[in-house]
Amino acid sequence: MDTPFISFRQVVKRFAALTVVDHLDLDIARGEFIALLGPSGSGKTTLLMMLAGFEQPTGGTIHVDGVRVDGLPPHKRNMGVVFQNYALFPHMSVRDNVAFPLKMRGTPKAEIAKRVARVLDMVKLAAMAERKPAQLSGGQQQRVALARALVFEPQVVLMDEPLGALDKKLREQMQLDIRDLHRRLGLTIVFVTHDQDEALTMSDRIAVFNHGRIEQIGRPREIYELPRTPFVAEFIGETNLLACTVQEQAGEAVRLTTESGLSLSAHTGAGRIDGQEVQVSIRPEAIRINDHAAATANRLTARIMDAVYFGDHMRLVATVGAQRLIVKGDRTSEAAEVGSEVALSFAASDVWVVGSCNQPSSNA
Repeated sequence: MDTPFISFRQVVKRFAALTVVDHLDLDIARGEFIALLGPSGSGKTTLLMMLAGFEQPTGGTIHVDGVRVDGLPPHKRNMGVVFQNYALFPHMSVRDNVAFPLKMRGTPKAEIAKRVARVLDMVKLAAMAERKPAQLSGGQQQRVALARALVFEPQVVLMDEPLGALDKKLREQMQLDIRDLHRRLGLTIVFVTHDQDEALTMSDRIAVFNHGRIEQIGRPREIYELPRTPFVAEFIGETNLLACTVQEQAGEAVRLTTESGLSLSAHTGAGRIDGQEVQVSIRPEAIRINDHAAATANRLTARIMDAVYFGDHMRLVATVGAQRLIVKGDRTSEAAEVGSEVALSFAASDVWVVGSCNQPSSNA
């Protein structure tokens, strides 16, 4: 990123003695869709509110397009904001709700009519322009909120858990619609969510928040497949997180022994071995069941203790001695029978070192 469009430098936010955002640095490119992902209380929404101007930082600076904005009021920042609760005016029609930001800016009536018509057509609500919010479904109300955020052509659109109140089907459709609008309009979108799937499917990059700091930032595939910390490995998707002792290392190849006595071949995580006690992540879908032809470094004999049918896969709990492993198997897998003995196999590259044992996991 040569010149960031949005830049946070050493931003701090404290509420009395509680530090919610802790000396955070973050750069966002023009036209980027970035997801701020983390559990409740991790600081992601507070950072968004500081960018919008609804909260003021305790320390640090925020720049947008080279202009320092942390001292400006919200209405001078040219940002559209979409909230989870829609925040629509119940007594106004869809048309008037969308027109409201333009009226507040003193836009001429003819220009308002043109822009409102264009944005309602964009979100597929032109036929419902005269309806009141109460006459719309949740997904339609969210489209109105999105149209209102876009109608004055902001330089940035901020979204705070905008899909959290929708049911699964509507949420997935809105994810596709927002991603499509981003691509067609070249919008810069900062999207707050605690939903890992939402962040993975929608964003160009994900910033994973934990205790007011960014644990890792990168493209979705990098965050999922190459987690740098135990917290990221556990928070993004499901994983088997194992404590191990390093037995030997040759370059990026390493031999490990788990606490339960299993011997594993692993990948060091780009050479990052901090001491002899480490934690490794093995994704459940990386573990093959009864694949005797696969040339993999790790082969274990296990017993299935539990099996749950999820439609597109089976979620299995397997034990290898005292070690418990979660496995995602094919839905037709013969290994789904509880009590059966199976062969598990996985590559050394699927055993990813994510940190030393003095780095606590999110469940610690």
